[in-house]
Amino acid sequence: MSWLLGRASTSFYHSHTPLTITTKSGERITLDDLCKAATPPCDLNPLLFNGHLQTAYTAVKAAGPPIIYKRRIFEAEDPAFAGSFAVDFVAHEAAPSEDEDDTLPPRTTYYNDTEWDEVEQGLADSRPLLISLHGLSGGSHEIYLRHVLAPLVEQTAAGGWEALVVNSRGCAQSKITSSVLYNARATWDVRQVVKWCGKRWPNRPLFAIGYSLGANILTNYLGEEGDQCVLKAAVVCSNPWKLEVSSLALQRTWLGLEVYSRTMGSSMKKLFETHADQISENTNIDISKVRSIRYLHEFDRVVQCATWGYPTEGAYYRDATSADSLFAVRVPLFAIHAEDDPVNMSSPVIAVKEAIPYEEFAQSPYTVLCTTSTGGHLSWFEWGGGRWFAKPAVNFLQKMAKEIDLSALEEQKQTSSNANGSAKVSVGNRMPFAFDPMRRKMFIASPLHNT
Repeated sequence: MSWLLGRASTSFYHSHTPLTITTKSGERITLDDLCKAATPPCDLNPLLFNGHLQTAYTAVKAAGPPIIYKRRIFEAEDPAFAGSFAVDFVAHEAAPSEDEDDTLPPRTTYYNDTEWDEVEQGLADSRPLLISLHGLSGGSHEIYLRHVLAPLVEQTAAGGWEALVVNSRGCAQSKITSSVLYNARATWDVRQVVKWCGKRWPNRPLFAIGYSLGANILTNYLGEEGDQCVLKAAVVCSNPWKLEVSSLALQRTWLGLEVYSRTMGSSMKKLFETHADQISENTNIDISKVRSIRYLHEFDRVVQCATWGYPTEGAYYRDATSADSLFAVRVPLFAIHAEDDPVNMSSPVIAVKEAIPYEEFAQSPYTVLCTTSTGGHLSWFEWGGGRWFAKPAVNFLQKMAKEIDLSALEEQKQTSSNANGSAKVSVGNRMPFAFDPMRRKMFIASPLHNT
């Protein structure tokens, strides 16, 4: 009967030998215990009693926490992914600028040269910094993202957080300057931003959070970086994990196909139309086919496959999935997921769970998964409009930044790396085979890189 009161059950999945970390007071705590301590009871709006209602309620356009941003355009350093992308930095102002630019999202303006010089001069700043990755066709303006940022940055003057959002190319009213859009493996822009932050602010501990598609990208990034990752910890919310499984689940039912897949397909189609002139410079893309698509998987077939060279959307999904990347993660990662997320549902009644990588979490000491019995996709609406997932996410980040000895954690990671080698997993004492979770099928075959 707890569902009548909006109480959702929470469950945790992790390795039998989870990472043990040291607090600043010298105490030892396992990663799963830290995540459990960061997770309050999940009390949601009882009127939104399943994942469909929770997810549908995101269409109600509430104001959300008022985060003010300053935008800076970055040029890609890697010639293989030429083009520009927009990064929105949280600005600690009492009110939006009077000269707010209506070509940008609300409460967002560009840095002027003087303001940007001040940003680049903060070399001695040791405040923690959070790097955020939004969901499909979203951006820094998204309400779910601001629910996490607000409690972290509101006390910046008293030693709180700094934060920024990496907008996927073409999102958040940013311009595309090449034929490169983005995909579920698009880790190159966040990699450049993390490197830039580490060089610009060497005393700031860096953290990251990803939502939905951004969660998939962030998990892949963590796996690709492995023990060289400079982030101290990360959070992922509503990660689709196994993209092909999630896509097929959406296509199995009328609701999944005609509501969720069609809505996401329409969003991507609209994004394409906004940047059609630039993207269509890629002669592999058939504009007429793009304009005739209805569903997300059709968009991926016509645009993503044509852009990146995948033969089918299934090949793209299998290559971009982030479940295997968990084996290569070497920083504390807290994943939050609703079991009735419509991305993982086969019908309005029975939630399929095959896209959630339970077994991968069970073999990944640096990762912990928290699931809730309800909550929908990036929803978890509480009575009054709050988002429950923001609480465990913020609590975890605060604990990692304020309570954990990050220097000891880094030393522990390096010692473990030296002892265990790479992320490859042996499949037998006498067999010549090994499993490398990040040995992807897609690779850069041009002379731009040595592969």
